[in-house]
Amino acid sequence: MHTSREALLEGVFACSDWELSPLALAQIGRITLIIFELELRKIQKSLQELSGYYPVVLLNGPRQSGKTTLCQETFPDLPYVTLEPLDQRADAMEDPRGFLEEYNEGAIIDEVQYVPQLLNYLQEAVDQNPTAGRFILTGSQNFALLAGVAQSLAGRCGILTLLPADYAELQLFPKPPADLLNTLWQGGFPRIHDRQIPANRWLNDYITTYVERDVRQVTQIMDLRSFRNFTKLCAGRTGQEVHLSAIGADAGIRHNTVRSWLSVLEASFLILQLPAWHNNLRKQIVKAPKLHLIDSGLSCALLGIQTPEQLRHHPLRGAIFESWVVSELYKQHLNQGLIPKFFHYRESRGLEVDLIIEEANDLLAIEIKSGATVVADFFQGVHKFRNAFNSKQRKVISTVVYGGDKTHQRNQVTALPWNKMNELSTTVSKIQNLSFRP
Repeated sequence: MHTSREALLEGVFACSDWELSPLALAQIGRITLIIFELELRKIQKSLQELSGYYPVVLLNGPRQSGKTTLCQETFPDLPYVTLEPLDQRADAMEDPRGFLEEYNEGAIIDEVQYVPQLLNYLQEAVDQNPTAGRFILTGSQNFALLAGVAQSLAGRCGILTLLPADYAELQLFPKPPADLLNTLWQGGFPRIHDRQIPANRWLNDYITTYVERDVRQVTQIMDLRSFRNFTKLCAGRTGQEVHLSAIGADAGIRHNTVRSWLSVLEASFLILQLPAWHNNLRKQIVKAPKLHLIDSGLSCALLGIQTPEQLRHHPLRGAIFESWVVSELYKQHLNQGLIPKFFHYRESRGLEVDLIIEEANDLLAIEIKSGATVVADFFQGVHKFRNAFNSKQRKVISTVVYGGDKTHQRNQVTALPWNKMNELSTTVSKIQNLSFRP
């Protein structure tokens, strides 16, 4: 996702199967580089802005989402040190003051969650020298890091989250996914696309090393079999409302354990839980949230979907597509340093809207359909929602994102193709300053 300019160009020129002249390849390289810089600037801008305000910036997110590359690309003059190796970790644990003195002018410190006590000594260091952008931290366990930051670095640390690549970022790789099914099946982890590793092989290794080992061990979950079964059940419920008792019954665990393990997966950047939207805040809290896996490729791997063609006929294709769209828009918000206000909507009378995005008093209502052919039913839910809640005090913009390739307009509702969600920014900006990342 955040491949260096040199590597990106090497990838362009390495495509020897392209029947193009050297001049044409050079032009493609220059154009690709320009696009790369424009695209990267959006996430870099958020990171650079925070580094101008705070002496410490934390970039968190799941493993292999591109955090290290992004930090090194953004702050090339800062020395880099990772706490992943046991010897480096031991040095930081045994002598945290001495460790930080080696990087008195600042540093990128990778995987800082392995030495949480280092945050206490960082507080001391930045209080003595509060130069903005002095330390850039990365980490992959949100629950541990945020607790440490809140305790030791409150008011001294800016926080940004980086999730796997969105669709626009995937287009920057030499061989991006060619169609919707491949996009969903491969997911957004950069290593798959950078190294051209078969997605099912890499993702299954990722499940073993990160989901089943790191996540489970950090939270001291001892029952591997139950936890593995639980993650698969979550994948099977992506795009569905969360009912603790039902999940617990299927997983053979208590509903309190379900709640705890869902929190673990959410804090590890593997799932989202979207609360229900309602005019009444109390009802928002009471109604069941909706579960979404953040990476569609991970969903496919957990469900045993071994090829894009298997996904075409899978009964959960629609749910996986819905979660992918939600995740795409969620990433766009995070990359701009925005706090996503995402909800879903469901009435007892049957009216449902897959995604509600709240900005100030205004709402964007999005229906998500995986079908490639636009039909009248696509528009009914968001059209009714707009009629119910649009007013002078609150504007409601209704749209549909679907699995086809042409833009349609019916009853003042736009149906956008899956690969043109960037046009949402154009639609919204005509009415308000809602910012989505193209």
